Amino acid sequence: MQYFKNKVVWITGASSGIGEALALALSAEGALLILSSRRIDELERVKRACINQGNIKIVTLDLLDTPSLLNKTSEAITAFGHIDIMVHNGGISQRSYVAETSMAVQRKVMEIDYFSYVELTNHLLPHFIQRKSGHFVVISSVMGKIGTPMRSAYAAAKHALHGFFDCLRAEVFDKNIQVTIITPGYIRTNVALNAVKGDGSRNAVTGKDIENGFPVDKAAAQILKAIAAGKFEAFVGRNGKEKLALIVNRFAPNLLHKMARKQIPR
Repeated sequence: MQYFKNKVVWITGASSGIGEALALALSAEGALLILSSRRIDELERVKRACINQGNIKIVTLDLLDTPSLLNKTSEAITAFGHIDIMVHNGGISQRSYVAETSMAVQRKVMEIDYFSYVELTNHLLPHFIQRKSGHFVVISSVMGKIGTPMRSAYAAAKHALHGFFDCLRAEVFDKNIQVTIITPGYIRTNVALNAVKGDGSRNAVTGKDIENGFPVDKAAAQILKAIAAGKFEAFVGRNGKEKLALIVNRFAPNLLHKMARKQIPR
């Protein structure tokens, strides 16, 4: 689609999963890319896998290093002189019961999955306002709309994203700045494998739902369509139980609660 040709797109969490798939898809569409994550070796690998490598810049970024985010935003803007689309994708998931989850883990997940997005948005927003153009794309989750066992920190952070970015959308609509929130279902990535447990250790288990999840390249294609269409919010994935859960939550939340409490994810 011609929509992304020559647009400058900054992607966080670009070294794997949805971020990597978006980089591959956007490079094929002729976008100019800024790829960010902590791991420069993985970012270089993603860059080599893309076409039009001359149109790709790397800005290493640690979402937990709050004091660095202002300079990193300036570095990203400088890469091509401006930014058209910001894709907030970096993050971490969590797998543990509330009673077993330390406050350190609760705070870490919230810091990475919510506060870093707010911080980067606040730093980039003046640039969008000055240009009278910009698009924030927020990779949330179905867990940003519902709650199931062993996801308290992750669901809390994703719920917070919806509140913050819905408010932002209402504030900047007259400045030609768009906000699209993506709510993926089960996507075949390492998100569960890299999730933290209640004590902060690595989950190291994928789980059948993720193993059988929606292919990440197809998820990226759906996300690009949602961005190009200027959608406020879009579900990404199969029209299976995840999408059904969103519908049930809207019209029969008590029923969803009964369904959710039977789910013990691993």
